[in-house]
Amino acid sequence: MLRLTPILLAILYGLLMWQFSAWRTRRDLDANATRLRDPYLKTLTDRMARALNLRAIEVHVYEIEPINGLAAPDGRIFLTRGFLNRYQAGEVSAEELASVIAHEMGHVALGHSRRRMIDFSGQNAVRVALAAILGRFLPGIGIWIANGLVTLLAASLSRKDEYEADEYAAALLTKAGIGTEPQKTLLAKLEHLTGMRGAPPVWLASHPKTPDRIKAIEALENRWAAK
Repeated sequence: MLRLTPILLAILYGLLMWQFSAWRTRRDLDANATRLRDPYLKTLTDRMARALNLRAIEVHVYEIEPINGLAAPDGRIFLTRGFLNRYQAGEVSAEELASVIAHEMGHVALGHSRRRMIDFSGQNAVRVALAAILGRFLPGIGIWIANGLVTLLAASLSRKDEYEADEYAAALLTKAGIGTEPQKTLLAKLEHLTGMRGAPPVWLASHPKTPDRIKAIEALENRWAAK
């Protein structure tokens, strides 16, 4: 029984972290977000809503400066204020923002946003358990090995989610008559917009390389055109 104690404690830790992370995320979004009110963007989200047989698609603005789109575990879609500022400055088009919304809707529809919250707690539990076990055999470096293994696993799962959300967004944008071109042009801009130059190796990054994402969208276009 004593041998299982570190694993049982890690599982309990993971469950507590999941509950705490979900509560903290919901509280932060509730306190720092407002409803998106842009007439032209609404015409685009209405087109996507009709393509999905929905009454409307609600989008919220998360009042932080970093450029990002977010899908909350409860299914709400957010664009950051930083993204809206770039749109209002003419650096990003409404259609490109619509592609971000479609991408985040993909995360919700495919269960990524809720699973990521669970994965986050699960990864912490695995990290604690591995560190405890490896620490017995490799004192001093066991925790570093545990962190590295969990980081690699998380990055791989995240890249898979991004490709799937890109595919969902491409299909939705095509069905809504917006097309995939804004999706590709925004991806090409993101590195410059976010200042994320010199990114880590693709096997460590949480997102796939931009050229690979664009190629995957173009492969979808070719496949659909051939039907």
